[in-house]
Amino acid sequence: AYLSEGDLALVPDIGYPAYSLGTLLAGGDICWLPTRGDSGYQPDASQVPPEALRRAKLLWVNYPNNPTGATVDVDFYARMVEFCRTHDIILASDNPYVDVTFDGYVAPSALQAEGAKACTVEFVSFSKTYNMAGWRLGAAVGNAAAINNLLQVKSNVDSGHFHPIYDAGIAATETPQAWIDERNATYAARRDRIMDILPSIGLSAQKPKGSLYIWARAENGDGGSYAEEALLATSVALAPGAIYGPGGTPFVRISIGMDDDRLDEAFARLKMWYASR
Repeated sequence: AYLSEGDLALVPDIGYPAYSLGTLLAGGDICWLPTRGDSGYQPDASQVPPEALRRAKLLWVNYPNNPTGATVDVDFYARMVEFCRTHDIILASDNPYVDVTFDGYVAPSALQAEGAKACTVEFVSFSKTYNMAGWRLGAAVGNAAAINNLLQVKSNVDSGHFHPIYDAGIAATETPQAWIDERNATYAARRDRIMDILPSIGLSAQKPKGSLYIWARAENGDGGSYAEEALLATSVALAPGAIYGPGGTPFVRISIGMDDDRLDEAFARLKMWYASR
């Protein structure tokens, strides 16, 4: 809807691959924004080169973040909105994990920032909020002109879902908050167990307050080698960080979505493997 040949997207150098791959499929170019743990995995848009700013049409953000688990406050979105309004850029806020949070943290929306509707589109998903991954239900909300452009493209791509899926989505919106809280407590307990185990398998991580992932740094600094060795030795699959962008090379991504018994088996294998290396 927004990128053509010669256009550019500003993409965090650690992030969901669709931001960069979608840009390339549309014929656009990518300007990687450095994101580092010591800055809370928040991109610094002020460092974008002038030539990139001239061509930029989109800026992607995603918090709670996949894969890092990083979170932000409304002040972060206010800075991004100001930047995008100044440079006539669409702020694309991918927010599927807004309801998957822990330790009392409440994830904000980019649309809470003052002036956000002038430049922001936010995406939410039933996949994570209601455990409906694969049903492909969600919403895009925000700037009216941007939504109309998106709808024009979307309506020419497909004709919508099988009707009972919509009925299921309607039922999902009536899910009581108590169910979501209980589900999140299960995720938080798994997160804590994994955090305790990481030192014994050669990994370290910051404790996330949201999302479904732990972003763990390999002791040897090469997440790809670690993931490959672990897979071959234990048949446990970890996602190598490099698939999430050029800033992800030292890391692996661990999902907390696996059930407890499988998780116990996976980490028992990893601990035995790592101890024998």
